[in-house]
Formats: sequence, C-alpha cells, structure tokens
Amino acid sequence: MKYKQRKKALILLADGTIFYGKSIGKEGTAFGEVCFNTGTTGYQEIFTDPSYFGQLMVTTNAHIGNYGTKDSEVESDSVKIAGLICKNFSFEYSRPGADRSLEAFFEDNNTLAISDVDTRGLVSYIRDNGAMNAVISTEVDNIEGLKKQLAEQPSMHGLELASKVSTKEPYFYGDENATYKIAALDIGIKKNILRNLAQRDAYIKVFPYNAKFEELEAFNPDGYFLSNGPGDPEPLVEAQEVAKEIMAKNKPLFGICLGHQVIALANGISTYKMHNGHRGINHPVKNLLTGKGEITSQNHGFAINREETEANTNIEITHVHLNDNTVAGIRVKDKNCFSVQYHPEASPGPNDSTYLFDEFIENLKK
Repeated sequence: MKYKQRKKALILLADGTIFYGKSIGKEGTAFGEVCFNTGTTGYQEIFTDPSYFGQLMVTTNAHIGNYGTKDSEVESDSVKIAGLICKNFSFEYSRPGADRSLEAFFEDNNTLAISDVDTRGLVSYIRDNGAMNAVISTEVDNIEGLKKQLAEQPSMHGLELASKVSTKEPYFYGDENATYKIAALDIGIKKNILRNLAQRDAYIKVFPYNAKFEELEAFNPDGYFLSNGPGDPEPLVEAQEVAKEIMAKNKPLFGICLGHQVIALANGISTYKMHNGHRGINHPVKNLLTGKGEITSQNHGFAINREETEANTNIEITHVHLNDNTVAGIRVKDKNCFSVQYHPEASPGPNDSTYLFDEFIENLKK
C-alpha cells in the first residue's frame, strides 16, 4: 500500500479538553455526543445502528477496519454514527468475504473518522467525567471557532432523534403468508430485529415513529413491537400514547431498548440520562425469573428509574444489569407486555438472549 499523507486532527470535548490524532482521509468537522463501545468485533453493525445517531463513537478495540466491510452486515441503510475515533485504522483488510475496505465504506457514506488517538486515555477521561458533547475536526488551527460551534450543540438530554432515523413510509418485512402478523413502531429499528421476528414465522409491517395506534391496529396484527433507537425517550410522547393504547387493549407488546424506556414512561416510570451508558457486547445480565445469567449486547445512554419501578405495583423487574444493578428488563403484571433494556438480536454480540423473541411469539399464540 502506498503511504498516505494524513492531516492532523483533534477531538475537542465540551469541557475544553483536547486529544489529537490524524484524519483517515476525509477532511472536515463533525459534532456529536462522545461515547465508547468496548466490543472487539462488529464495528460495521455498530456504525450502522440507528441507536448511535448523533454520537461520536470511540472504539476501545485497538484495530478497526482489519476485516473490511460486507454489504449484508449493516443494521440500517447508512452509517448512523456522527464520526469515528479509533487507535489503529486498517486501510487494508484480510477477510476474503469482504466487499470493500472500511475506508471506502466511510467514503461512500461521507463519514469523518480520525485515528492514532490515545483512545485508552480518552475512554478513561469519558468514564470519569461522563458522556458529553464533542467535536472531531481537521481544523486544528481553529480551536476557538470550534469551541463556539460546540457550545451551540444541543445536549442529548431532552433531544428527540427518532424522527431522524425512522422510516418515512410504512413497509413490510418477511413472508406475507407467515402465521403471525406484527406491527412494529420504528423509532430506530435494527434490521436484525426484523430478521429474528421473520425467522419465527412472523410477517411484520413497520410504521414511522409518529404513527397513531389506529394505523398499527388497521394491520390487524397478532402483536406489537416497539424498537430500539437514539436520543432521549421522554420527548417521544406519541410513541408513549401508542404503548398506552396497546396495553389498554391488552394486546401482546414487546419493547427493546428505547422501546423498553417508552413502555416504562407509559407506565409512569421516569427515565434518566446515565453518566456513561452501556455500550458493548459483553454486559452481564441476570434473569430474575430463571436465576440464569446472560452475556448481552447493549447500547443505551438512558435508563429507567429503579426506585420508581420497584414502587410500581403493576410492574415486575425481570432482569438486572450485574455491573451496576440498573433495570435491564420489566413486565407489566396484568398485561401481555414485557421489555428489555438490551439487544437480544445482538448483531454484534452473543446470542444468550434470543429466547426473548421466542417468548414474544408464545405471547402471540396465547
């Protein structure tokens, strides 16, 4: 490979802290909330996950791009992260099955990425000081100008982002002759969720984030699904209303991640922005109903209030995160409704939790 002359780049955090690196090719500036993911594989799935919209992703794995990219390994139709920050960026790849390099993938998606960053130092700093807004840029001589622009960026707290990633029109997924019909509210849905449902003999109609319950109900589904997604769940008032109406009719309802938070809010349980959130593919969760542990894939910066959940007589906590005891799953006692804070479809990650899709299908049968 020919040596490339690469421009100096920087990461400027909201508190004024600066880390330096190099651009991987594209020049420019990108803003977002800085966060980190501890997964060792699955970078393409992470970069295309709608839940990461508006975030600058720091990857803790030392090498990114070494196995290239494959068109079938995307979780949406485009890169959703605001930009990438990594240690070692591989311009060449060694996987025979890959379609192109990560560099070409980023070029096609107009994504800014910087490497040669002290990611260990940066992650330690974020871990201690919390997720915050940041900017990555090749304009290393314009620090004061970048500071002014960064100060104008909205906080993730209170920010509604589902509308930025949701489908504009309803669409269908799976075999129309399948046994079960599911209405899914897209507030940032991943493709592998749809694959998991379709593999279980379900035909899914996916609706925009602001669809009314009557629109979902007109599909005459056997059950309803609330997807994962980005941003703060509190502004999603329409989705909360949909959840309330589904529960009022006691129809089967399953929520993942942002959908889980929407279901909690619909039951009067508040949410809060976490210091750092959970992002990785090795998070330990305990299923309180079975006593079994699961290694899970997680990606969220908000969580539901545990004290309020415990005080709610209609809600049972079904799963807890073993690192910090945050609520990882709930069920509504007198309704056909349950949800989890993590990603049973993984992609990337382990498959310990795919049984949750089976449980949802069992609820449809009932």
